[in-house]
Amino acid sequence: MSEPMRTPDLQARATALDTADELAKLRDRFTLPEGVVYLDGNSLGALPAAVAQTTADVVQRQWGELLIRSWDESNWWTAPERIGDKLAPLIGAAPGQVVVGDSTSVNLFKALVGAARLAEPGRTRMLVDAATFPTDGYIAASAARMTGLEVVPVDPSAAAQAIGEDTAVVLLNHVDYRSGRLHDLPALTAAARAAGAVTVWDLCHSAGALPVGLDAHAVDLAVGCTYKYLNGGPGAPAYLYIADRHQAAFDSPLPGWNGHADPFAMTPDFTPADGVRRGRVGTPDILSMLALEAALDVWDVVSVEAVRAKSLALTDFFLECVAAYVPQGRVESVTPAEHAHRGSQVSLRTENAREVMGELIARGVIGDFRAPDVLRFGFTPLYVGFADAERAARTLGHIFG
Repeated sequence: MSEPMRTPDLQARATALDTADELAKLRDRFTLPEGVVYLDGNSLGALPAAVAQTTADVVQRQWGELLIRSWDESNWWTAPERIGDKLAPLIGAAPGQVVVGDSTSVNLFKALVGAARLAEPGRTRMLVDAATFPTDGYIAASAARMTGLEVVPVDPSAAAQAIGEDTAVVLLNHVDYRSGRLHDLPALTAAARAAGAVTVWDLCHSAGALPVGLDAHAVDLAVGCTYKYLNGGPGAPAYLYIADRHQAAFDSPLPGWNGHADPFAMTPDFTPADGVRRGRVGTPDILSMLALEAALDVWDVVSVEAVRAKSLALTDFFLECVAAYVPQGRVESVTPAEHAHRGSQVSLRTENAREVMGELIARGVIGDFRAPDVLRFGFTPLYVGFADAERAARTLGHIFG
């Protein structure tokens, strides 16, 4: 069947799906360029419209007028825990277990060394997702050297079988950044717990896109960024989750003054603060911190479950459109078709992927490329619609046509 015969049907369906979509109105809460289909929210989320006004107030009034008084009068000092509590429901955590600040890499270092120090004595191995984002691997290697553990790369699909009595720490990604594969956090956490190992989950590609359930599944520690599906902005602060049951024993390898029980006592010896505050290190980045706080306001009117339902519908529809528009054999999906194993992105393998993505971007469809041959399309249901999915697939078909 030729493309002209298929196009009206898919376009009409996209229009109908967008009309029926209860989340479609949320698009107005974001600033997006006219005529652009933005499918790169898995790298950098779009700008929430409220952030510009908030940031202007932080700069002009809180900093410009109140000056240092804003640490108290504007509640700057409590921002890391306050915003952590605001973010916590999106990853299935009760209040008092998430602290916001630093980068994902820094928080991962804290979590891995802290996990090794929580582990039972005599354990020797740190299992690490073999396909992890490179930084996670670099940080894991450094943390292992510091704690005397051996890094053992493992395929997450085989991690449950690889966890043994000598396993101290297990580091896994909830969603694979290349393929979009969703790993089984509940089952893998249960397997680690049964073996006495401490789990650390990287949530960078799942938080804000699908339910996580950290408390429900008894995860020990977790980290993640906020500039992807949480739309916190470029370089927005990351977060660290420390389960309540571990907080009293959590020994951070970065004991900065902001994590001290009495920061302004200026004592020579470090006494960790109670609770998740001990995960703080240095002075928080207030500009980025408060921009993130404003970005999270959109979650006051939407649930992660509703976002997940739309995400699956969007990616299903996109794959259907790709099958209709792109000549057979030109692309191969490396993202699982099964909903239980799919994050909120679709990755397509093709020849000349870098050039193909460059052409897509030139035609107003923004995704990204991962070496050597993967086109990545991230679907953020808060602002991506079904017409966007159809146009992206149709444009890809024109390039191959």
